[in-house]
Amino acid sequence: MVFNKNKIRKPFKLNPFQTIVFGFMAIVLLGAVLLTLPIATVNGEHTTFLNALFTSTSAVCVTGLVVYDTATHWTLFGQIIVIILIQIGGLGIVTIAGTVVMISGKKIGLYARTTMQEALSAHKMGGVVKLMRFILFTTLTIEGIGALMLFPVFIPRFGFLRGIWYSFFHSISAFCNAGFDLMGVGGKFSSLTSLKDDVWANIVICLVIIAGGLGFLTWDDIRSNKIHLRRYSLQSKLILSTTLVLIVLPFLFFFLGEYKGEGIKSRFLLSLFQTVTPRTAGFNTCDYTAMSEGGKYLTVILMLIGGAPGSTAGGMKITTIAILVLSAHSVFRRNGEAECFGRRFTDDTIKSAGAIFFLYLFLSSIATIAISLLENLPLSSAMFEASSALATVGLSLGVTPTLGAISRLILITLMFLGRVGGLTFIYATVSRHDLSGGRLPSETVTVG
Repeated sequence: MVFNKNKIRKPFKLNPFQTIVFGFMAIVLLGAVLLTLPIATVNGEHTTFLNALFTSTSAVCVTGLVVYDTATHWTLFGQIIVIILIQIGGLGIVTIAGTVVMISGKKIGLYARTTMQEALSAHKMGGVVKLMRFILFTTLTIEGIGALMLFPVFIPRFGFLRGIWYSFFHSISAFCNAGFDLMGVGGKFSSLTSLKDDVWANIVICLVIIAGGLGFLTWDDIRSNKIHLRRYSLQSKLILSTTLVLIVLPFLFFFLGEYKGEGIKSRFLLSLFQTVTPRTAGFNTCDYTAMSEGGKYLTVILMLIGGAPGSTAGGMKITTIAILVLSAHSVFRRNGEAECFGRRFTDDTIKSAGAIFFLYLFLSSIATIAISLLENLPLSSAMFEASSALATVGLSLGVTPTLGAISRLILITLMFLGRVGGLTFIYATVSRHDLSGGRLPSETVTVG
């Protein structure tokens, strides 16, 4: 018998990008199913699947947008499910899976290492398992320290056991840049507004948020090189310097332009917290509906920028914005190459930054228009909610709980795309075409 080799099909195998996408989908669906159970709700009734799906997506995608107040709608069981989903989403599906494999004693193969490299935004495959161990250690250490530092905040308010639970919940939520809170017992959807004048709570939560948003590769650089900044990689230098700029400048704007009716201490704390939390934690200590239009617009910009690559934060990433700004600067100076800290950026890096910027701008604009038309909302309000979902922030003008089913599905889609990454989703769904065999002729086109 003669076999036709062309008819023999190779078994279907997911590429690393598809593994990441489907992994997130599976966890989101599992979380949604668990949250529909009567045991998860205070009133003992079933939560509709759409609302459970919204909550699960928001938790896994470490966003923080909610249709129910976390403290008053969900039981302890439901809150535990939410915080587990947040932890899985913050660490990443691949990191969790790799940890399970590592604990079981099995060898992590080449395919798994490749997937881990993509998920962790690592520059090379070598040492990726070691990096995963470092990520787990760093996450648990910072979350543990954050919880201990929050004991004086929550134990006096809620008692010993409940105070410990609140401390760990908010520490994990802050480090994972999730924005879920349990402070609704003092008023639904109040977030951390009751702590706006608590200096210790504000400082601790801000530090934990920043720690989660710096990225694990940056923390690895800090661990390896300590205070020797010159030895840091270009990416770490770019992340640290841009983070500093994105804290100082917005802080000055908020301090000088907002909260003029508050005392100096409250004004300082409000300005600092509302500078840090949009990238991309989702907590708030002020009423955003009372903020000026300029303040809201700046918040939207900060939300879309987000944190560092390979971090628990979302957004288009601060390196993307930094590279685009430096690239524009090189054009303004009529310099042929974009450079920083004595290094130049490759053309592929600049192209990727431009593609990510366009993708976020396109998705947020389309979603803003759609939600505005569907819900008859002002464009500014729709833009705030859409940007918050896409950048996985969780800040809201109080609109999300009132949205219809289609608008909620739009936000669910945005949260999912924002967490897995727009380019990751595209690479997972679009086959790669090899054009290395030839190149089309070039022609100059005038721009600007």
